[in-house]
Amino acid sequence: MKATDENKALLQALRLRKTYGSGENAVKALDGVSLEIYRGELLVILGSSGSGKSTLLNMLGGMDRPDKGSIYYQGKKISRLNDRGLTDYRYRNIGFIFQSFNLIAELTVWENVALTADFSQGASIVDRTLQIVGLKDKRDAYPSQLSGGQQQRTSIARALAGQSSLLLCDEPTGALDYETGKQILVQLEALARQHGKTVVIVTHTQEIGKMADRVIRMKDGRIIEQTVNSYPIPAESIEW
Repeated sequence: MKATDENKALLQALRLRKTYGSGENAVKALDGVSLEIYRGELLVILGSSGSGKSTLLNMLGGMDRPDKGSIYYQGKKISRLNDRGLTDYRYRNIGFIFQSFNLIAELTVWENVALTADFSQGASIVDRTLQIVGLKDKRDAYPSQLSGGQQQRTSIARALAGQSSLLLCDEPTGALDYETGKQILVQLEALARQHGKTVVIVTHTQEIGKMADRVIRMKDGRIIEQTVNSYPIPAESIEW
């Protein structure tokens, strides 16, 4: 579902505020941020370093709590859950994709993906997920034997294996060369367009916004602009 649809948002944030430090050293990371994220949309959040975009992503994913404000997932308030509740929220609903990959070096590709897999569907869910990201032939390889793009695709598969409905991607192309980064964007685009996932990409690269259904721009802890793309550009056509 796109931002122009009439159905309710998958996730809603209301007047989020977050300050780190105190006194003269206080940093206002979020300053009254409100937004909605819709099922099946590809959303890009743009901003330079220190704009608050990664802090916002961490709030939406339940990895940090706001000082003030509320976050609702499918109508349920998750911003004030205890640690156990937030862990359950992340496990059941959220897939995280970071630029640092966060793979376990001692485990194979298959084993890394299996860490988050929903085995109620059988172990074959791991193989199906690896097939989606084009890594089935690398199932027995270790992270050190993979290229940067293959490691990032492994992290995408790991996020998918838990059947997460919402994928939160923090600079997913930041540690990759241009061509590999573009392949990852094509992969994330396919997850939204073909597999119905809700994909949120945080980045400082403005051109990536052209592939999104909607673009949010942040500065100094605030949303300064929201744009709906009536005709998103295919990821494979983006240049930066």
